[in-house]
Amino acid sequence: MNNFINSVDFIKTRFSDQHFISLHVPHFGGNEKKYLLDTIDSTFVSSVGAYVDQFEKMMTEITATQKAVAVVNGTAGIQIALRLVGVKTNDEVITQALTFVATANAIAYNNAHPIFLDVDLDTMGLSPKAVENFLNEFGELRDDGCYNKKTNRKIAACLPMHTFGFPVHLDELIRVCNQWNIPIVEDAAESLGSYYKEKPTGSLGKVGVFSFNGNKIVTCGGGGAVVTNDVIMGEKGKYITTTAKIPHPYEYVHDELGFNYRMPNLNAALACAQLEQLNQFLENKRNLAHQYQTYFSENGIIFRTETPETKANYWLMCVELENKAERDLFLKTTN
Repeated sequence: MNNFINSVDFIKTRFSDQHFISLHVPHFGGNEKKYLLDTIDSTFVSSVGAYVDQFEKMMTEITATQKAVAVVNGTAGIQIALRLVGVKTNDEVITQALTFVATANAIAYNNAHPIFLDVDLDTMGLSPKAVENFLNEFGELRDDGCYNKKTNRKIAACLPMHTFGFPVHLDELIRVCNQWNIPIVEDAAESLGSYYKEKPTGSLGKVGVFSFNGNKIVTCGGGGAVVTNDVIMGEKGKYITTTAKIPHPYEYVHDELGFNYRMPNLNAALACAQLEQLNQFLENKRNLAHQYQTYFSENGIIFRTETPETKANYWLMCVELENKAERDLFLKTTN
């Protein structure tokens, strides 16, 4: 108990407000006010505006992808990404049990069924071995894809999540999913600025999705981005998130079910200013992680760090305790 109290006291010294430490506090020290005022002065405050285009361009550069689509939030982005790779009603999507509810919700929004599998201890993300074992037992390749022999449903996608910014073992997961003809959608909501073997997370699957909620490493209050190296797929994503309206000077014709999932220009302006500071945010996170690692290693508590082939953004810091009793005591002490 005393060890935990000492840990809490140490953590408090890292923050100016020692009475309450938030999950993540946004920092607005760049061009946020300037870009917001510019947007207001332009009167283009909704989903059409220069900052939306600039944000999408910046996201392609940061993630090393060919196309980015700005959306209203990360959950909407995952919903659209799953639709882009072909998930349909009554299909199944492999995902991990340790994740935020939005991951599963996005599957349900497509009227599909989640298959919850275990995570790897070292990444806290979807275990390629667990996926392989499941598919070896229940998978069946047919002409149009992989099916679950037990349910007779198509397994239309695999949706790993880079938990707390720590990348999953992507090479192995890609190998397994390619073997079974299952496209990967990366839930990179928490991992902007993280890398797997020097490649940005979100860029290794068929589609990647990021979140810019208020507690993320970069925020615009709310918002998300869908990224892909498939330009045609990216254009399709832009189309269906913009109500699926056929371009025309005055006629309103929509040729499929679309969604009004567009990011407003105001949010995009804030996002652009934040993205300009991403490298500094990442450096600050790594410095804090190093301080925590040094402290906890000297006090018998395991501090979770990145795996050798990855570079994590350390969005949230994580410790590992010996058992549930210790975990619960630690949570009680810190809350």
